[in-house]
Amino acid sequence: MLEPEEYIEQAYFWRTMRERMLDGVPSQEIIAQVKEEILSTTKLPMALDFLLGEIKHKGRLSNAMTMMRHYFTPFQSYIMTKAEDDATRFDGLIAYQVLEFEANYRASDKLTAAGLFLFQFECLARNRLGYEDGMRAMVQDPVYDEMWREWITRLRLQLGAAELSELIYRRSEFAVEEKRRADRDPNWQPPVSIMFGIREGRIAKANIGKDPLYMFAALQRQMNYPAVPKPKAKSEERIIHPVIEQRFQLLEKRLLIVEQEAKGGIDLSQFYVKPSGLNDVDLTK
Repeated sequence: MLEPEEYIEQAYFWRTMRERMLDGVPSQEIIAQVKEEILSTTKLPMALDFLLGEIKHKGRLSNAMTMMRHYFTPFQSYIMTKAEDDATRFDGLIAYQVLEFEANYRASDKLTAAGLFLFQFECLARNRLGYEDGMRAMVQDPVYDEMWREWITRLRLQLGAAELSELIYRRSEFAVEEKRRADRDPNWQPPVSIMFGIREGRIAKANIGKDPLYMFAALQRQMNYPAVPKPKAKSEERIIHPVIEQRFQLLEKRLLIVEQEAKGGIDLSQFYVKPSGLNDVDLTK
């Protein structure tokens, strides 16, 4: 784990990348600019030097992030790899926002292994990034201890046979309380490690059989866990600039004239303007 100021500067970097790319600034210029803006007492300037060199030579950030495993986590590198993969539909701007939100959560004093797991898993589920490789990257995160790494590895194999909400409920203190109450044995101890608290277990049980996204939303409301950024729905209404629309109208008129000329001539009478006040006057007299 890095110091909190490292993650704060990381969050600023990813947010700036997204905002300035929307303004049309090239990524190489953004990295060079941010390098001068962030704290020089952090390790991020050295990381940005390496990112800048790689993007100039290979055009990708993910290659450099993968090589800097001591600074960027495997999950961060995986997110950027999927964003730069031409075969996926994962928007790069959403990827920057995911990395920003995750860095902010890592820098906060509310960081827990359960909260980070739910955030990362929802990122995979909502953006369809693939559970197999995505959860392999999650396991290598320094936030998780050996107990969490073992559970995430087993979870990757159990997802097809059981729901995530059910698996979370089984490893919660709420399930332990219900078992003790049902057996009337207050000293009963679970045979497996407990990963989640009472509130997480209660929310997970209430969402068994439902869309897992509902469970994530409930945990964010009730537990104040970080929300995963969602892509904005694109408006179906086409907005055309008035100047461009006027040019299209001129082109349409010119095409009509060309078509009339190709058919045998242009009817110029449509361009005549009658003098005002002479509409009813017989000019032959």
